[in-house]
Amino acid sequence: MKNKSERLLAVRRLIKTRKIRSQEMLLELLQKKGVTCTQATLSRDLKFLGVARMTDPKGGYFYSIPSNKARISPETNIGKLALNGLVNLTFSQNLALLKTRPGYASTIAALLDQANLYEIAGTIAGDDTILIIPREGVSESGIRHSLILMFPEWKNRLR
Repeated sequence: MKNKSERLLAVRRLIKTRKIRSQEMLLELLQKKGVTCTQATLSRDLKFLGVARMTDPKGGYFYSIPSNKARISPETNIGKLALNGLVNLTFSQNLALLKTRPGYASTIAALLDQANLYEIAGTIAGDDTILIIPREGVSESGIRHSLILMFPEWKNRLR
């Protein structure tokens, strides 16, 4: 697997499409998809994604991503807004500058702030520009990965 965002997307996809009952089961399924990671990394990924263990009416437990932690999907109006609103992402020293179409910045910034992503300390929005202030020690790729997790449709547009 190339990076954290692709690994997290694979984890999310597996949990949404299958009844995963244990981390061991999830690690096996990830390995079959070519994703290698340790149990400790997987545990951190599950916490980052907000994964919860749910009681199965047939007995036991399974992993689930609660709807309040779900990322924005391209099919929603907000997902379409985000996809259509993105112009580009640039970095200057430790700050990120997200350019949007006019009128889109405040809504996208509000979504980022509400998501409470670990990598992003906060945002400041204008009409067509968002200043993203990363937490201490977060790299450019960390910001890109968190944005892709929030808005998966940006994957091919944030390079």
